[in-house]
Order: sequence, then C-alpha cells, then structure tokens
Amino acid sequence: MTQNKNQKILVTGATGTVGRQVVAELLDRGHQVRALTRDPSKAGLPAGVEAVRGDLTDPDSLVPALEGVTGLHLITFGGAYFAPLETGPRILELARAAGVRRITVLHGGGPSLLEDAVRADGGFDWTVLMPVEFMSNALEWAPGVTAADEVREPFTGRLSAMVHEGDIGAVAAVALTEEGHGGREYVITGPELLTVGDKVAALAAARGREIALVELTEEEAVERWRASGMPEDVIGFLRVAYGDTPEVGRTVVGTVEQVTGRPARTFAQWAAEHAGTFAAGAAV
Repeated sequence: MTQNKNQKILVTGATGTVGRQVVAELLDRGHQVRALTRDPSKAGLPAGVEAVRGDLTDPDSLVPALEGVTGLHLITFGGAYFAPLETGPRILELARAAGVRRITVLHGGGPSLLEDAVRADGGFDWTVLMPVEFMSNALEWAPGVTAADEVREPFTGRLSAMVHEGDIGAVAAVALTEEGHGGREYVITGPELLTVGDKVAALAAARGREIALVELTEEEAVERWRASGMPEDVIGFLRVAYGDTPEVGRTVVGTVEQVTGRPARTFAQWAAEHAGTFAAGAAV
C-alpha cells in the first residue's frame, strides 16, 4: 500500500521491548517519531526521536504529545506497577480531537478495557497486534549461560512460534503509516516452530560454545519462580503457557511477510544479533 512519507507518530511504551522496535522501524521509514515516557532524560532513544513527558494513567498529560500526530501506538497498561489502563475512552477522545487517524494496540495477552475501547470506536483505523512469545524472552537465560554454560527449564519439548520483536515493530510501523490495515487483528509469529532444545542449540551455535539443557520438573520450576518473587498469577500463567501452549502460540502464520513484504526473522538471526550477551563471562 502507498504510504504518506514523513508522518508524525506518537509511540507510547516507547522504552519497552516492542516500543523501541516501533520507534526504530518508523525512523527507518523516514517518519517523525514522538515518544511518550514518564522521564525523557532516562529514555535512551535514538537521535531524531522527540521524547516527551506523559503518562497514560493521566490522559490529559498527553495533550501536548498528541499535537500534530497522525498515528498513535498504544499499550494496554500503565503506571509504575503496570496496572491495566482504565483511561482508554479519554485517551481516544483526546486523540480524536488532535486529528489522529490510525491507532495500533499491542495486545497484552488477555482482555483489557483500553483495547475494548479502541475496538468499539469507529473513529479510527485501528489495528490490534497480537504477537506470540517474544524471542527476547531468551535473554532470561543469559545469566545461567554466561556463568555455567547451561539453561535450566521445564517443558523442554514444548513448541513455540516465537517472534522477533523487531518484526512486531515492523508490522506496527506499516499499520500506522499505510492504508488497508484498519479494523484488523494481526497474530504475529516467527517463521518456524521451535522447542527449547532448538533455541538452546541456536544460541550455542551463535556464540560458538556448547550450552547444556537441564530439564526441570514442573515442581522444580514453580519452586524457582516462587523463590524469585514471581506472583502466583504469573506462575499460573506460565504453567499453562509452557505446559499446555495454546494453539495460537504454536502455529506459524505469515503476517509479517504479508504486511511488511519480507520474511519473518528466524531465531538463529536473533541469536546472532545477541551472541555477545551469551558469551562466556559476559556481564549481564
């Protein structure tokens, strides 16, 4: 689809895993990027990004940030403790007044008031982004890999269609700047199904050093998660997501190539990009 060059897009959650990729993709495509953050001085965003102060839990703080933007990328949680946002209707009211045309929403893994508000609003070309497991989740293994050349995980045979976070950003950037994506729900996956063993092998190949895979029982995993201070609801989610992965999480779909025109990136590519993080003795 034809895009209008040099549009101005407001990215919320701009310092998060996906938000940074949305920012980078928009910059690469030649658009102006305004990034919302509670503390612009700590944002660490690329040159050329206009970092502005604002908080989604205080919608009126977005008024200056929304001025002159045509597209808005939203997350569904906010505040210091990542609580689900209840401010969706007011955010949309302000966006409409500012002349925003397109909105992308990063699905948070379950129902949310903000996403519901966007879906119900007929005043925007909205797109809901529904990525499966992020490849960046593998960064959780870095301390064990760098210190002991091992990964300790339960459910090692589970299948995942995990997606490169950069591909999520690419799909968002297209939906925010091109026609034809309004009213769409995009499940976003990588190009292949992988077991935990497949991922560990790819990381070992990328760093040029073997990594042992130690399979934990479910009970051992739960004990480890609790010891780390993980809340019980998160533990319950992981037991389901890992122990009985929903079909959507283990089914490859071609959204990335269909929307962006290029194939989805593989985990081997992700591993090569992050090989230094997994090098023996690397600081993590």
